[in-house]
Amino acid sequence: MKKKLFRNPGQWMLMVALTFFFVVIMILPLGSLFSKAFLNSTGDFVGLANYAKYFTTPALSVSVGNTIDISLWTAVLSTILGFAFAYALRRSRLRCKTFLKYMALLPIFMPTVVHGLALVYLFGNQGLVTGLGWDIGLYGRTGIILSEIVYTFPQAFLMFDIALGFADGRLYEAADSMGCGPAKGFFRITLPEVKYTLISSLFVCFTLAFTDFGAPKVLGGSFNVLATDIYKQVAGQFNMNMGAVIGTLLLIPAVLNFAVDRITSKKTDGTVSARAIPLRIKKSRGRDAALGVVCWFIVGFFGLMVAVLVMGAFVKYYPYDMGFTLQNFVFNQSTGGFASFLNSLSMSFFSALFGTVFVFVYAYLIEKGRGMGPLKKAGRVLSALPIALPGMVIGLAFIFFFNAKNNPLNFVYGTIGILVLANMLHFYAVPFVTASGALRKLDGEYENVSESMKVPWYKTFFKVSVPLSLPAILEMFMFYFVNSMVTVSAVVFLYSANFKVASIAITHMEESGDFAQAAAMSLLILAVNVGVRAVYELAVRRLKKPKRKEAKESEL
Repeated sequence: MKKKLFRNPGQWMLMVALTFFFVVIMILPLGSLFSKAFLNSTGDFVGLANYAKYFTTPALSVSVGNTIDISLWTAVLSTILGFAFAYALRRSRLRCKTFLKYMALLPIFMPTVVHGLALVYLFGNQGLVTGLGWDIGLYGRTGIILSEIVYTFPQAFLMFDIALGFADGRLYEAADSMGCGPAKGFFRITLPEVKYTLISSLFVCFTLAFTDFGAPKVLGGSFNVLATDIYKQVAGQFNMNMGAVIGTLLLIPAVLNFAVDRITSKKTDGTVSARAIPLRIKKSRGRDAALGVVCWFIVGFFGLMVAVLVMGAFVKYYPYDMGFTLQNFVFNQSTGGFASFLNSLSMSFFSALFGTVFVFVYAYLIEKGRGMGPLKKAGRVLSALPIALPGMVIGLAFIFFFNAKNNPLNFVYGTIGILVLANMLHFYAVPFVTASGALRKLDGEYENVSESMKVPWYKTFFKVSVPLSLPAILEMFMFYFVNSMVTVSAVVFLYSANFKVASIAITHMEESGDFAQAAAMSLLILAVNVGVRAVYELAVRRLKKPKRKEAKESEL
């Protein structure tokens, strides 16, 4: 047994080192967070006294009800809209489907603070729509829900888009032959096909809205939620213990979402028989017209949000002086200046670089490593946990752990390094699933042959696993980069005065009422993220060209 466990010392030592690193950046900071919630300001243990104080303070405890309220509405509405949009692209004959799909993903490329900013230009007191006589009462509950729907809709859409991509045409043909109409086929076949995705979407959207900071920060007004409470307690009043209490409360829906994800991932909606036939979509002008209205309304709304940001960035003083100017791109140093944008680029690049390397190597050792049974199990458990960690919780936990005077890693605090570590952890879950999926598709014989021929495992890794997994590696890098550019919650507690990032600079610009410069900075972030996504798409297409060519030649 000992020989089997240690049959590859190099892999074993690397696995131990990476697992230890994971424990240091996740388990130890979380331990610091939880311990802080049970201590007072002098460091004495007070049990549940901090929780009792929170829930007996009306101004604070009302935030729990407000947060649940907006999260429930967001989850239901985003799930309905996400399903309708995905259904339209997968089960109709609409034109311009590729354009519609990419337009639906626009909110992903902007910080949630920017969603709120665009809504202010549309529905605020001086908004374009408000000026036409339609005042929706943006600030408070309504505005937060609307902004959270914009934020969570792409997540719901992507989940349903994948689930609806799997369909067995035989079921629908059998239903037609038995006289079942489209409505009955929808309720008897389509909905049962995506029931687990439906559950996952509700929990994911609920959790994202529950833990989001950007939208409530811009649009909340006097409508308090947990995310703004934790910011006020930590950044405003320096009440770290109460901040830790609220941080643990933010974990509750995230942990529930983690449990649901574990359950639903074992029950996939998208499994079809090998004998399945493609679904043939019938002509239906009424169906296509109705779904087209939904899709183009959503896409048009997202396009309008970008359009008002462009307007705000290039006019002198909205709405009083609409003359063209480039002066808004000369950013004030007090809110971070242009350096904050350059800082975001460097932070996102290093987050993507180190995050991709760490995740792929760790996933390789878990999926392809020899022996190391207990370590592999520990790695899988650790890799499943980050999905349940909101950004603000990670940031707060990092403060308690890395800022401790007796911590030898204290030097990391206040540097770009701690921002990179926070992003690596915050966005770990999706890249790990991507890496694991790609590595599982590789034939295990590569490792078997290499081992039998006494070829070092690292040569097989670099010459076989990495080249064959290159599309997945590029996807991981792109995911890390884009999300690091737009994140607010993960870095709001961790940036230093000497190293502000663009998403935080936008928050400060909004606070100071400088919406024009906030819009200008938002456009820079959007342009970079769309550009990175475009480069990724072109690179993947180029990588897949030889495979398509080989497939065609083999057919001939």
